[in-house]
Amino acid sequence: MSNYVWAGEKIRLRPVLVTDWEEFHNNDHDSENARLCDEIHFPRSEEGTKGWAERQSVHSSDGDDVFMAVETLDGILVGSICTNNCNPRYGTFKYGVSIFRNHWRKGYASEAIIILLRYYFEELRYSKVNAHVYAFNDASAALQEHLGFVQEGRIRNMVFTKGQHYDEYIYGLTKEEFGSLR
Repeated sequence: MSNYVWAGEKIRLRPVLVTDWEEFHNNDHDSENARLCDEIHFPRSEEGTKGWAERQSVHSSDGDDVFMAVETLDGILVGSICTNNCNPRYGTFKYGVSIFRNHWRKGYASEAIIILLRYYFEELRYSKVNAHVYAFNDASAALQEHLGFVQEGRIRNMVFTKGQHYDEYIYGLTKEEFGSLR
């Protein structure tokens, strides 16, 4: 492992590059992955995705809210990770991660999350992170629990997809819990 805070044993986090547009555009065609991470959006043109990548490459963060690419140490783009609802006053934030389907089950998501949490807890003084998981996303729930997150709540009928409503689980992890697990 290098001394670079944004790198681990398998991956590194970096800003989105303009040249990443095609991989993100191809991932947009994986509707099931979109459903697991967020929601299925209206189709976007290649020009629209290029424009999105250009904007992301210039404005990757807004305060502590950030959107970063996840790439292997060999430079292969494998997904993204983001933070949102960052509140320095309360010391809380949320995160989301999306790994492209052909890179699932290789440990990239968990390593990206650990890198991100280490930075937010040890450099930005945050004390609590939350992750929202849809009830039908068993793999994400298992990932949160594997990383030491605790299911703190459930919001009933929060997500509508595949013609029905699903619950949303709220997972949380404190800085102290994170430190004791590492």
